[in-house]
Amino acid sequence: MPYPVRQRIPLALRLLRRGELPRADRREVPSITLEEVAEARTFFPLEKFFIFGHARSGTTMLTRLIRLHPEVHCNYQAHFFTRPPLLEGLVAGPEVGEWLKRGSNRWNHGRDLSPVLLRAVADYILEREARLEGKRIVGDKSPSSLLDGEAVRLMHKVYPDGYLVYIVRDGRDTAVSHRFQTFIEFPERLSKEDQRIRLQFVREPGPFLSGERSIFTQDGITRAAQGWVRNVTQTDQQGRALFGERYLSLRYEDLLQQPWEQMRRVWDFLDASPPDEELRQALVAEMAHNPDAEWQQQKAQDIAQALQKGRQGTWLELFTARDRQVFRRIADQTLLAWGYQATP
Repeated sequence: MPYPVRQRIPLALRLLRRGELPRADRREVPSITLEEVAEARTFFPLEKFFIFGHARSGTTMLTRLIRLHPEVHCNYQAHFFTRPPLLEGLVAGPEVGEWLKRGSNRWNHGRDLSPVLLRAVADYILEREARLEGKRIVGDKSPSSLLDGEAVRLMHKVYPDGYLVYIVRDGRDTAVSHRFQTFIEFPERLSKEDQRIRLQFVREPGPFLSGERSIFTQDGITRAAQGWVRNVTQTDQQGRALFGERYLSLRYEDLLQQPWEQMRRVWDFLDASPPDEELRQALVAEMAHNPDAEWQQQKAQDIAQALQKGRQGTWLELFTARDRQVFRRIADQTLLAWGYQATP
């Protein structure tokens, strides 16, 4: 049934901001049992991992590096658990649920088959590529900014035996990077005020690059700070609580400064074989280029050429006094907890 006219505007705003509509017509899908996990692994035995991170936190770079290992495969953005309609959407409808748990269905052994179906679908998608690559460990990277801690809970319902890798980046740099990504790749999503700021930046970038004029609206910088704090706090809390030793967090800045040490830590966490010198050289070569920066140069050179992609501390130059005040008020406690400097 269509939503009444009076409800459509708030629903549209929710869809734009969160990527989802209310779940009134969705049911709570049960978690997979340990017995069902063991059964699934007899059919799909490869180890599974998932890379989460706030938008523009280095998830793509981590993916490029992690799959250099001869035993590890990783691909991009299936969004099994991180962006609606989600993997769970396959069985979320009440009618589908009734079919999967119907008493006359002797295949379900008296239990809702939904989690078994979800696990089989995800396992097949992941393993069909990994097997062709000859890998024994396979994962997906999907930024988790839309659902935050809920993404961890949804993952655990299907993969309690999976590995979760969470990469964190200074929230002030993620805000800057995400803003310019939108300027370059998604200008059609900008409001009129945002479009005006983008046009002014193209015409005269100097005042923006020196912190005299802000690339953000007041609402934009506030939402950026709140979203980063929410994602980091919820994901880390849920990761530790639900996955324990199967949860690993690392900082983007540490990966830039110590790529070999950090990647050895990640590969060891996934129980991959010890890396050798050949892999170290491949890592050095991969760190030497940035495909995302090259793409943005092609997409909008007038904006991208003014920036140095992936650099640490860009916010120090671009943040205005207002931007700093907003992050100081909302995010400094979380920044300090992760070892970042306070906002001056």
